[in-house]
Amino acid sequence: MCKDSKKILIGQPIFKQILNLIPREVVNRVVIERQSDRYCKSFSTWDELVTLLFGVFERCDSAREVCDGMAALSGKLNHLGMDCAPAKSTFNDALNRRSEKVFEAIYFLLISYFSSILSDSQKSGVSFKQFFAFDSTTIRLFSEVLKGVGRKQKGSGKQKGGLKVHMLTDVHADSAKFVKMSDARMHDKKFLQHIDCLSAGCMLVFDKAYNFYQQFAQWTENGIFFR
Repeated sequence: MCKDSKKILIGQPIFKQILNLIPREVVNRVVIERQSDRYCKSFSTWDELVTLLFGVFERCDSAREVCDGMAALSGKLNHLGMDCAPAKSTFNDALNRRSEKVFEAIYFLLISYFSSILSDSQKSGVSFKQFFAFDSTTIRLFSEVLKGVGRKQKGSGKQKGGLKVHMLTDVHADSAKFVKMSDARMHDKKFLQHIDCLSAGCMLVFDKAYNFYQQFAQWTENGIFFR
């Protein structure tokens, strides 16, 4: 048998298997509702979603690194449902023109789509059926990009710039219920008022950075437990 006709059967890459879990009808629904492909027809919402996920899984630090990494895959991009790797300019244009709300909508539709198979068993020692944890993390960037936070460092005189991500997590299902992003200098307590998915009888756990008595009083009135 010649080399060209010989078939070597191998398993699909892990990243491809993960992409197979994302139902295309969910993505297409968001595309239609938000017209997210209107100004980026050559680089679809699906292409950008795949590219962003590639950057996350490969821990890329820049758009150039993402695009160069995908270009190195050469002919294997068919595993990702893409014809070719995006140019850096194409990727950056899509990031500027396509709202991040598109991918937020995709995420929460996926949560709803898979809700029936997400874990609903209560954690050991927890008596509350609805149990949430709330915290934030700072992603460091240059101070010129986003407002700095903390004291200025000696020598350079610069503050650490960053993006702060606030997340409300359903502890039982191990999935995010609410995500909010801001400049790192924003105080944590200002984001408590944005949480509108809590119902009476649920328990909310967070650290002392979210100390906001006015919000606590409202939760108490609505029958929401917190600690």
